[in-house]
Amino acid sequence: MSEQTSVHAAAAAGTIDLGGDLTVNRLGFGAMRVTGTGIWGDPPSRADAVAVLRRAVELGVNFIDTADSYGPDVSEELIAEALHPYADDLVIATKGGLERPGPGEWTSNGDPAHLRRALEGSLRKLRLEQIPLYQFHRPDPNVPFEDSVGALVELKDAGKIRHIGLSNVTEEQLRVAQRLTPVVSIQNRYNVDDRGSESLVDLCEQESIVFLPWAPIQNLDGVTAVEEIAARYGITTRQLVLTWLLARSPAMLPIPGTGSVAHLESNVAAASVALTPAEVATITAATS
Repeated sequence: MSEQTSVHAAAAAGTIDLGGDLTVNRLGFGAMRVTGTGIWGDPPSRADAVAVLRRAVELGVNFIDTADSYGPDVSEELIAEALHPYADDLVIATKGGLERPGPGEWTSNGDPAHLRRALEGSLRKLRLEQIPLYQFHRPDPNVPFEDSVGALVELKDAGKIRHIGLSNVTEEQLRVAQRLTPVVSIQNRYNVDDRGSESLVDLCEQESIVFLPWAPIQNLDGVTAVEEIAARYGITTRQLVLTWLLARSPAMLPIPGTGSVAHLESNVAAASVALTPAEVATITAATS
């Protein structure tokens, strides 16, 4: 992808509104992979990680998703190092509710006191006075869901959170949260090969909630129908699954992540491909 044609390439995906007052390009960046192995510690090269984050913004990405548990802390600190002071149109979303005992380990903690500490830590590391989108990372089976969400509502009322989102939730949990506060986004695992949240995607579209699919990219080399469509557009199957997500629903805001500038540019290039309804149906059927 040349410098001339790549600038603002993420805008080719169109835009989406978060909470009615934040408009971003509909291809974001997930900042989990700018950390070390096992999403633990520093990346092999902090300079490379900073370069990826800065290149994402150059490519028109203006929605970056992170979490205090990525590193832990490392991802948020790198975002501030690379991008602060932030562009006016850059929306940084982060999450709280998971703790990290070690590399590759994730432990739920929805205790309100923990969430308040996590939020304050994210504000400090990201050098923000208010988090544009703060997401409850995962429900804690040992803490009433209403108590965890209620803590975020209090922080929103205090002006420290602009909008509240949920991650790894069911429709029932969404409805519980909505009785306490507007929910502007859902972040669940969803991709062309794992559509367990299919009904939530449709619900988000109906209710103007943004759906952030995590783990959006799969290697579908060897799936003949997918390979044929990818070859038609001169792209890889990994790029094709991103175009499928964008076509799946206007509520979709994919956030593919990487620690490589080349991989980042490949992901963003997928925003320029518009699949036909027939092609979307073919890809869907081939991976069902």
